[in-house]
Amino acid sequence: MDGNERRQKLYLLLNEEEKPISGTELAKQFGVSRQVIVQDVALMRAEQMEILSTNKGYVLRRKPSKEAESFVRVFQASHKTEDTLSELWTIVDYGGRLLDVSIEHEVYGEIHVDLIINNRLDAEEFIEALQTSKDQPLKVLTNGCHYHTVAADSIKSLDRIEAELRKKGFLCE
Repeated sequence: MDGNERRQKLYLLLNEEEKPISGTELAKQFGVSRQVIVQDVALMRAEQMEILSTNKGYVLRRKPSKEAESFVRVFQASHKTEDTLSELWTIVDYGGRLLDVSIEHEVYGEIHVDLIINNRLDAEEFIEALQTSKDQPLKVLTNGCHYHTVAADSIKSLDRIEAELRKKGFLCE
């Protein structure tokens, strides 16, 4: 199959799947290298397809339906690395969905990474990936300061998340 056909099938596959699919798994399914998948995703993004890269793989950004409309808030946080799981659990336990993490780097500007953490299991898997990786969290580059975009079903949920993060000392004031 040629590249255009593969990208169409890749889009259909991502559209059917709600959970992220790793580049390695996609490469196996299409019989190509992982690098070819990375290039395909870059070309698809250039065509305005909203494909997110998470620590678990690629996923299509879903537009919320009118019934499932979300409210979004960005929180500026700072905490020790060992408090990351508590921070994530606080967000999801109070009804939030952690969409991303970003930092403001002095040289590179904004560095943004999609996370998509919807529940405690997602949070635990993220922490496990951090602990088994030789890499450090982004916040290490900015002395702990980082931003999270959080979605919830109501302003009240976002207010509760903010209050609890503040109570635990995780927010920059």
